[in-house]
Amino acid sequence: MPAVFLKDRSLIAVGGAEAQSFLQNLITTDIVSLAGDEARPGALLTPQGKILFDFMIWRDGEGFVIETDALQREALLKRLTMYRLRAPVTLTAMAEDGVTVSWGEDAGDGVKDSRFAKAGIPLMRRPGQHGSDDASLYEALRIAHGVVASGPDYALQDAFPHDVLMDFNGGLSFKKGCYVGQEVVSRMQHRGTARRRVVTVSAEAALPASGTEITAGGKPVGALGSVEGTSGLAIVRIDRAGEAMAAGTPLLAGNVAVTLSLPAWSGLSFPTSADEASA
Repeated sequence: MPAVFLKDRSLIAVGGAEAQSFLQNLITTDIVSLAGDEARPGALLTPQGKILFDFMIWRDGEGFVIETDALQREALLKRLTMYRLRAPVTLTAMAEDGVTVSWGEDAGDGVKDSRFAKAGIPLMRRPGQHGSDDASLYEALRIAHGVVASGPDYALQDAFPHDVLMDFNGGLSFKKGCYVGQEVVSRMQHRGTARRRVVTVSAEAALPASGTEITAGGKPVGALGSVEGTSGLAIVRIDRAGEAMAAGTPLLAGNVAVTLSLPAWSGLSFPTSADEASA
């Protein structure tokens, strides 16, 4: 059972009589249906529907814990406080920093990460340090299963929830009521206009650095995110990538030939111009 301590994660405790309704009306995640042993991804969006902050969230007794990047915590806490107004909700930066992730048949204690569960991987998240395996093990697992992270894979305020597969990994609800940015993401869902998606990237040679443009016939389709040797993640225009693949046009990350795959758990496939014509 690998156990990796992620020291760059920080926690916020959300409590009070109206904690659930406060969060339900604010973030993308349906927390009313959130099980007590489950951690789901979520986001606080801009009014234009882009991801302003991203995080994991789970129940803790009558309240909730939000796990986010340590560099985001203070700004997220400030934004949540701004939305709280006079509601009986408490928002507290937790003293314990860092989160341990463990996975495998005996993944140990914690809450089950719904993103990895979609891929058939039992992965638990637990506050504090409870393991010392190399962080590269978790990075390789993330990349292999198409689980992205803000920073290495996409910039905050630059991506829609659909871009990072929140519509498939439990982080985006279309059945609950309104929340910030909900109208935009619901319109994208209804019209089927999401074209930027997470893909896994593989190559015969070592991939170039994160941020390197992926091209087809000299035209950009996306850019590399996280990279570990010959494997990586990217957010690409799957319509453009699909057309290139159907035409036999090589896809390149810099000068390295690459193969793109959509995460199997998403159920997505690359569209082509023929698909568009028949739609």
